[in-house]
Amino acid sequence: MGCAGSTPKTDVNSKKLKKPKPWKHTQAITLAQLKQMREEFWDTAPHYGGQKEIWDALRAAADADLELAQTIVDSAGIIVSNSDMTLCYDERGAKYELPKYVLSEPTNLIREG
Repeated sequence: MGCAGSTPKTDVNSKKLKKPKPWKHTQAITLAQLKQMREEFWDTAPHYGGQKEIWDALRAAADADLELAQTIVDSAGIIVSNSDMTLCYDERGAKYELPKYVLSEPTNLIREG
């Protein structure tokens, strides 16, 4: 991890993660539908470019709480352009765009039962 007090060079442009702003899906969806959308995104995202390890790290960070997510992106060398993680880059400059629905739940999520 390097010595204490040394910061990785990526930190210069990288923003600290913040909780995503509340958002509304085009129509109310159930948790099951949200989970399916997320699965489909993570299954197809790596095919659009970027490194698989970075996609895996982003997925782990998306599922983690803020503090752990910050640790994950820092250790993977991910440069966070939008503090809600919707836009990130890796050290080679490849772009990773994450839809809001993989990062947080919409305000119009239908809670079943």
